[in-house]
Amino acid sequence: MPGRKDEPKGFGWRDYRDLVIRAHGQLGGPIVLVWDNLRMHLVEPLREFFEANADWLTVFQLPTYAPDLNPQEGIWSLVKRDIGNLAAADLGQVTRAVKRKLKMLQYRPEVIDGCLAGTGLTLSA
Repeated sequence: MPGRKDEPKGFGWRDYRDLVIRAHGQLGGPIVLVWDNLRMHLVEPLREFFEANADWLTVFQLPTYAPDLNPQEGIWSLVKRDIGNLAAADLGQVTRAVKRKLKMLQYRPEVIDGCLAGTGLTLSA
């Protein structure tokens, strides 16, 4: 069980491979995977697995930083700008500042809509 003393706390490349294999088995069809740039997602054995299973597995690799594809990047940019000069005494103070800014943005839907519009994406019901 991961997380025990002297054992890794996160997924390794084999864990990701096994997860994709199990999903494929349960779904019984092709898988499309949109992959970010977590270091573990980029290791050679995982890339080799993707290539070897290209008949049922399509992988789209996201760019390293893609605010134009991800509306939340605009939100985090606003949050970071607001707390960029905060001289926090502890993590709790940072947490409170982030929560306060997110709460303020919650009541400014036009700002959130602007972050979405900046991506060229739209919401559909």
